[in-house]
Amino acid sequence: MRAITAQDPKAGVDGLSLTDLPYPHAAENDVIVQVHAAGFTRGELDWPGTWTDRAGHDRTPSVPGHELSGVVVELGYGTTGLTVGQRVFGLADWTRNGSLAEYAAVEARNLAPLPAGVDHVAAAALPISGLTAWQALFDHAHLKTGQTVLIHGVGGAVGTIAVQLAREAGAHVIGTGRAADQKAASDLGVHAFLDLDGDRLEDAGQVDVVLDVIGGEIRDRSTALVRPGGTLVTIADPPAVHPEGGRAIFFVVEPSREQLVQLATRRHDGRLTPLVTTVRPLADAPAAFTTRGRTIITVT
Repeated sequence: MRAITAQDPKAGVDGLSLTDLPYPHAAENDVIVQVHAAGFTRGELDWPGTWTDRAGHDRTPSVPGHELSGVVVELGYGTTGLTVGQRVFGLADWTRNGSLAEYAAVEARNLAPLPAGVDHVAAAALPISGLTAWQALFDHAHLKTGQTVLIHGVGGAVGTIAVQLAREAGAHVIGTGRAADQKAASDLGVHAFLDLDGDRLEDAGQVDVVLDVIGGEIRDRSTALVRPGGTLVTIADPPAVHPEGGRAIFFVVEPSREQLVQLATRRHDGRLTPLVTTVRPLADAPAAFTTRGRTIITVT
């Protein structure tokens, strides 16, 4: 099969190439997915799991990419809940070969059925961003109707989905970003927008929830905006400052079939639109690691 492989941690993007690899093996409780579309995270070439397996052993050449949408073509021993020929989408394992390939071996529990009418490109844009937004807002911050949430980076993949989920939940949404993000934020329905380059962050006032994807000074300044009893959730790095009378939580997204189903249902019903800036073929994936915006790779 054809796949994008990463050969050397020191080479970065320059070490990515389109190569031929053996067809993957379906381990117990795995499925083999014929990948139709795949997503990736630019920073994953810096992740230890990109280069080593769960035991810490070198596994190069490795296949990056962890979001995928496609069709089940094989079941591993003991696999239940999915069938051959079924359309699925979800997350490839962090420490195994990923989704930038014609076929990928994935634990069945990390995948969800993909409804007819949801195209593979949109589905491949949902898993990491969608699950991150869902888990931040509802699992960790316990966002409720009528609360106010400040979402940093509304022009990005996570922020785009988080705004839509928070609005649907009945929250008052304040978004931040650069000036170029203001129109997109308005189209998403934010109630207020702050330009991080030109506006005072403190003008956001008191909020119940902060969702941070930026980290650093912006995250630390945001703690002062959290009401007593509120929550700051960040995916950037563990917070150094905690809100007075509130919580600060750092988390890494986890697979969830139930939440993937919720996201797919909303996409099917037209209630959720993931960010997709560019669609490129598999051969262009190495170059896509160096471009701005949200790129989805079409494979099959």
